[in-house]
Amino acid sequence: MALLNHKSKITNSKSNKPQGSSKSMAELMASHKSSPFVTLHKGDIIEGTITKLSSSAILVDVNAKAEAVVLEKDKKILHNILSSLSVGDKVNVQILNPESEMGNPVVSLRRFLDNKLWDRVGELVKNRKVIDVVIDDVIKGGLLVSGDGISGFLPNSQLSFASHTITQGSTQNIIGSKIKAIVLEVDRATRKIIFSQSHVLNQEDFEKEIKGLKTGQKVTATVTNITPYGIFVSVPNGERVIDGFMHISEISWERVLDTSSLYNTGDSIEAAIIGFDKEARRVNLSVKKLNIDPFDEKIKNFSVDKKLSATVVKILSTGVSLDLGDEISGFIRKEKIPPTVSYKAGDLVNVTVSKIDSKRRRIVVVPVLLEKPIGYR
Repeated sequence: MALLNHKSKITNSKSNKPQGSSKSMAELMASHKSSPFVTLHKGDIIEGTITKLSSSAILVDVNAKAEAVVLEKDKKILHNILSSLSVGDKVNVQILNPESEMGNPVVSLRRFLDNKLWDRVGELVKNRKVIDVVIDDVIKGGLLVSGDGISGFLPNSQLSFASHTITQGSTQNIIGSKIKAIVLEVDRATRKIIFSQSHVLNQEDFEKEIKGLKTGQKVTATVTNITPYGIFVSVPNGERVIDGFMHISEISWERVLDTSSLYNTGDSIEAAIIGFDKEARRVNLSVKKLNIDPFDEKIKNFSVDKKLSATVVKILSTGVSLDLGDEISGFIRKEKIPPTVSYKAGDLVNVTVSKIDSKRRRIVVVPVLLEKPIGYR
């Protein structure tokens, strides 16, 4: 009986053992399984939370043994991090070193910022949001601009030279000026961002701006920029000023090789309106349309079947280009050249006028043949 009581006491002693210690251990194990420390590898991209954000240190909780340290030596990118992120923000970081000498993982936010940038650029393109940009430099074909953390190229073709900022002087004197623009196109593969100032004016506004103007109308415009392919001008329309453009081919009936030798920024010119570019939001102009085409007067000396001499200027895949004198061009179509006949630049040939091509401003001719070759058409 005493033995039974002894066993009973032993049993009771086991059953009366505090249960809290075994449960807390189980809970601890469960807790450890539910949120274990992650194993980091160089190059991994993982999510974390910013816990400290200052110019001296940026820390991110990545669920490792120690907080990750953001390594960034580029001052521009560092400024971008400090200005665009806050403590508590969720970010994706790239592991540069799983564990430094101090025991902290070393990470980068560059890829996260890059993705964030392109997402914002995509939204700007989609919404055509107008932003303020600063002109950083003038280069061939346009301007380098930056604003809202974005840098890109603003082509001359997308500039609104009617803007007060631009018309204060030539483009060389506008560096540092602030203008309004939209992001027109992006190409992430080549990292190109194209801005447009002219598209700040929407289609409806442009229609209002050009109200009262018509094709053929004579206007007085001011030269605002000169490019190798044409000149940009500002066109007054009542109290408004509209952008205009004149292609190099519309400057003169004669061939123009250098626009800068004819015009200077600020020059006042008279031109005729030849159309409205609704895509670029500007008026297309022509100076030569105000003058009689000298070709019309010169061709009076030419008539179909008239025989004359001409000098070969160039051999083309479609035929032969000729100089008929008095700055009149002639042309022999390829199919009119006999198989046994060949030409070279400088040759003097006898031809007969076949057609007056007023549209291309040239005389179509055929060679004078002593005898008609077999198969000649």
